[in-house]
Amino acid sequence: MSRRLLLALFVCCAGLLRAEPTGEDALTLYKTKRYPEARAAFEQIVARDPKNAPAHYYLGILAQRRSDDEEAIRQLEQATALDPKNSDYFMDLGAAYGSAAGNAGIFAKMGLAEKCQAALEHSVALNPDNLAARNGLVTYYRSAPSFVGGGMSKAYGEAEEIRKRDPLMGATVVGQLYLADKKYEEAFATFEDVLKTKPDAYIALYSIGRAAAQTGLHLDRGEQALRRCLELSPGKGEPGHAPVQWRLGNLFEKRGDPAAARAAYEAALKIDPTFAQAKDSLAKLK
Repeated sequence: MSRRLLLALFVCCAGLLRAEPTGEDALTLYKTKRYPEARAAFEQIVARDPKNAPAHYYLGILAQRRSDDEEAIRQLEQATALDPKNSDYFMDLGAAYGSAAGNAGIFAKMGLAEKCQAALEHSVALNPDNLAARNGLVTYYRSAPSFVGGGMSKAYGEAEEIRKRDPLMGATVVGQLYLADKKYEEAFATFEDVLKTKPDAYIALYSIGRAAAQTGLHLDRGEQALRRCLELSPGKGEPGHAPVQWRLGNLFEKRGDPAAARAAYEAALKIDPTFAQAKDSLAKLK
C-alpha cells in the first residue's frame, strides 16, 4: 500500500473520530449497553444543544444507573422542563426523587417523597395508559405514610386501574399488594387465577415462587413455578433467570437446605455475575 493511500486512510479515520455524535449514535450506544460511551456522547450533544430534552433525559437515566441521585434529578428536571408533556420523563423523574428520598435525612425525605408523588401523578395525568407510572404510584402509596400521601387503599385503587387496562399486569400487582398486606392466601389465589387462563404466564409463575420464598408457604408449589420459569423466556420488564435462581435459593433456605440454596445462588451468579442480591445471599449463607 502506498504512503499516499495510507495517509488518506489516516486522515479519513481521524475525521471519523472527531465527528460529533448524533442523537441516534448516542442512543445506539445506550441500547447496546455501552454506558460510559453513551454518557460521553449525550454530554457532547448537550454541550452544543443545551435544550435537547432527550439528551438530558438519557443523562438522567444513566445517572440513575450509577446511583447518582443528585445528577439524575438535575438532568430529568431539565428534560421535563424542556418537554413538559412527556409522561415517561415525569415517571422517571418521580423514580429519581423516590430513590433520593430513600437515602435522605428525615426532613429532606419528606420533601423528596412529595415530589416523587407529584411527578408520578403528573405522569399518569399526561398519559392514563402509562402503566409503568401507575405501578410506580402503587409502590409509592404502599410504602409512604399517610401524612405524605401514602396508604394501602390508594395503592389498591391504582392497582385496579391497572387491571382495567391490563388484566395480567393488574392481577399481578394486586397479588403483590396482598403480600405486602400479609394477606398471603389471597395473594397466592390471585396469582393462580391468572394461570387458569394463561398457564405459562411467566410473571404469575415468578410471583408464586417469590411469595413462597418470602412467606415459607406452599414451598413445593413455589419451587414448581420457579422451575417452570427457567423453561420459559421472560418478557420485557420481567425478572430474568438470575432472579429466578435467587428466589429458588431463598426458597431452599426456608426449607432448611443450605446446599441447594448455595447451588441456586451460584447458578444465579453464573447467569449474571453482577447480581448483587445473589452475592449478598451467598455471603450470608451458613
